This record gives sequence, structure tokens and C-alpha cells, in this order.
Amino acid sequence: MLSAQAADAPKPVAPAPLAAKVDVAATRTAFLQLIDRPRVPAAVEIKDTGAANGVAHAHFTYASFADQRVPGIWAKPGQGTGRLPVVIMLHGTGGKKEDMKAEMEKYAAAGFFAVAIDGPFHGERAAPGAGNKDYQAAILAVWRGGPGHPFFYDTVWDVMRLVDYLQTRDDVDSKRIGLVGVSKGGIETYLTAAVDPRITAAVSCLGVESFRWALDNDLWSHRTETIPTALAAAAKDAGVTTVDAAFVRKLYDKVAPGIYGQFDGPAMVPLIAPRPFLIINGELDLRTPKAAVQECLDAVQPLYHAANGDDRLKLFVQPSTPHKVTPAGYQAALDWFKQWLKPTAP
Repeated sequence: MLSAQAADAPKPVAPAPLAAKVDVAATRTAFLQLIDRPRVPAAVEIKDTGAANGVAHAHFTYASFADQRVPGIWAKPGQGTGRLPVVIMLHGTGGKKEDMKAEMEKYAAAGFFAVAIDGPFHGERAAPGAGNKDYQAAILAVWRGGPGHPFFYDTVWDVMRLVDYLQTRDDVDSKRIGLVGVSKGGIETYLTAAVDPRITAAVSCLGVESFRWALDNDLWSHRTETIPTALAAAAKDAGVTTVDAAFVRKLYDKVAPGIYGQFDGPAMVPLIAPRPFLIINGELDLRTPKAAVQECLDAVQPLYHAANGDDRLKLFVQPSTPHKVTPAGYQAALDWFKQWLKPTAP
């Protein structure tokens, strides 16, 4: 297991050499081309939702692309403290931005500008009470030839557009932007950090893995069990009575092209180096099995080492834990951002 030691200040590091089997520029360009959409004005709308215990809160929306607005909430120190480091938080499948509120309070109390948004077809972007039904319906629509990539990729675009907006604020330090996500959000975190160098530091909880490894080793069902309705309907469309790895590859090829190839974990995680990156995993998590996480580490660790940045990469394993983040895991994430983004406590 990798470890990181506390540091008083970020150490200057040289750019990491390119991994022999990962073309950073080509991979980043290809992914950005896949998710690209015409940029529209953010047209941000903000509603102050009050302050309590020294923390100010707001609800806001912004235009991610034409006819699509993203709802979000933020919490930040209530008193003026200059430009603040930001941490953006991404929820898991079936979740919503409000799931992150307890952590946001902790981050704001520690001197961060904490932001959470609803993923596509989640929270305010879904019908009331829909859970993840609208999300699965959207994935199925893409399988049937519809537009977009609601399965992970569209959130990357949403976060990039959010960063565009945050950089315009006079209370945000654009050189200290963190990103953390859980499960689905953990995957979206490493994908976003890989293609957007403006993400200064990242924490992926329960998300880093090799999709190819899971397919090759017949452990794909632990990930697809989050979208059972979409998977079953897609199989029915294809006349498949027994879903297997071969069919799941076909599904991925349509709804998340490249997810087990060019844009798999071992290809994308190296694009984050040498920026600070923490991986939080459960020892018993079958959605992100140890061997699949290790493939990603094997791909990226030499880059951090070559850049004299071993302390910027860490794997935090939660003992005897399945697919969940423990209080110790959440604390490890907060400590990581404190170490690398250097907030000034209010």
C-alpha cells in the first residue's frame, strides 16, 4: 500500500514522464472530443439559503449546455477570508447533492468553499421520487441510439463547466481546486481530474478500477448491479437471455465508449500525475476489487516516483469494509485536501 507523509507545503515537482503505453495528450484529447458540446454562457442563478454556525449556504444553478441547467449547493465560511480553496463533491448512483451536506459543513468549517452538484438524471434533474429510474432510462435511451453519455461521462462536462464558473468568483482561488466523489462520483472524479488539469488535487472514493480487468475476471456484475433495469432492457432489445461479459462490453461500447479500453482506469489515472491523488477503497469492495485497483496503481506509481512525488499518491484501504466510505475514510479525504490545498481556517 502506498502512503503519503504530511508536508508543510506542496513540494515542487517536475512534469512526470509519459508512461510508455499511455499517450497523455492523445488520450485527453480523445476524451474531450467525445464529451464536447457547444459552450453556452453559464447564466448562474444564486439563492442565498442562510447561514449557521459561521457557515454560509446557497443554492445555485448554471447552464452546462443548451437547455440543461445543473443545480448545486455550496457551503463556505461566513466571514470574508479572501480567496478560498474549493472542493467539489460528487455523489453516487441514485444519490443527490444533499447527500454531501454533512461533509460540506466540515469542509466549510475548515476553510474550504465546498460545492456539490446533482449528476445527470439525479436529484433535481430527475422526477420527484424517481431515485435512479430516470438515470437508467437515460442510459437505455443512449443504448437505443439517443444522444449524450449520462453513464459517467456527462458529469465530467458538468464539472468542467462548474470550474469555468468558479474561476470567475473573487472568493475562489483557481489554483486550489479539489474534487472528490463516491462510487459513481469516484469514477467521475478520476475521469475529470485526468482531462482537466485545473483540478489541483483529487480524492476518488470507491471508484478507481480497471473495467477491463472486471470483465476479464467475471466481476463486471458488481458494477452493473447499479443499473439493473437498463441492463435488462438492453439485453432484451438484443435478444440476449443470459447477460455475460461479452454483452456488457457491447453495452459499454454504446453508453460509455472506451471505458474498458482507451478511457479505462489504468489509462486515465496516469493523466493525473503528478498532482495529489488519493484513492479510498474498501478492503472487501467487489465493485473496485483489489486487483483492479492495483492495475491502476501499477500504471501510475512510476510516474509519481519519477517526478519525486511519491507523497502525492496514496491508497487508503478501509479494513473489512465493502462498498462504503467509513468515517475514517471521509476524514482521510478531508485531511488530504487540508494537506495539499492549504485552507486557512476561519
